[in-house]
Amino acid sequence: MALPKVNRLKSRRDFQAVFREGIRRHASHLTLRALRPSPSSKRSCDAAAESVKTQSAKQMTPPAQIGISISTKVSKRAVVRNRLKRQIAAAFYQLLPKISPGWRLVVIVKPTADIKCVTQQFLQELEQLLEQAEVFNGHS
Repeated sequence: MALPKVNRLKSRRDFQAVFREGIRRHASHLTLRALRPSPSSKRSCDAAAESVKTQSAKQMTPPAQIGISISTKVSKRAVVRNRLKRQIAAAFYQLLPKISPGWRLVVIVKPTADIKCVTQQFLQELEQLLEQAEVFNGHS
């Protein structure tokens, strides 16, 4: 499954903010960069809140946003990179209900990841990384 549009990290500025200010967690195939939500800052995901067009939408925290970064060092073939990206997005889709709102996450795929990695392996690694970064509901 693809990630819903409100949960996608798209702008270059958002990616740069996560890389500049976010915490790092490493696993064998993936690296997680996570930026904790700050209540005072406004950012591009306010567009999601505007679509609701209610006053309570301005008070609620924006949804978690996720970006996936995969370089040509992983594979020169775009087909392979896109397949890996889809597998990671599918793993995130399963974990989305557990993720606390407001977080901005970027997953970097390491060159050690290859086509043989299946969605289940990515799911386990992502779950482990998100627990380490305390991104799941119940951690703050």
